[in-house]
Amino acid sequence: MSCRTILLVEDEALILMDIEAALIEEGFQVVTAMNGIKASETFEADPTRIDGVVTDISLGKGPNGWCLARQIRQQMPEMPIVYMTGDSAHEWEAMGVPKSVLIPKPFVHAQVITALATLMNHSNQA
Repeated sequence: MSCRTILLVEDEALILMDIEAALIEEGFQVVTAMNGIKASETFEADPTRIDGVVTDISLGKGPNGWCLARQIRQQMPEMPIVYMTGDSAHEWEAMGVPKSVLIPKPFVHAQVITALATLMNHSNQA
């Protein structure tokens, strides 16, 4: 697999660093953002460099993970999206984008890696 770049969006620094380290260990390049505004700016700067998105739902100031994913999917309809949440799992069916995965917190890194790999494989076949 060529080096894939993941946009990781998480407003809690320790969780962000922990997931970033796990993704890097799996061979991904990771671009991080701690809120929806920064994530949008990062994506808009060069949408083609992002191969997948892992986002928390509650991101503090600016767009939440639901809005961010919809915005990204408007430009890149096949973009793999993995949501992480401690409290919004019940909203996924109504708010999540199609062909996304939601992983409730707490989780193990393998769940995020597996979800990402599965979605990336499907988007490559589309």
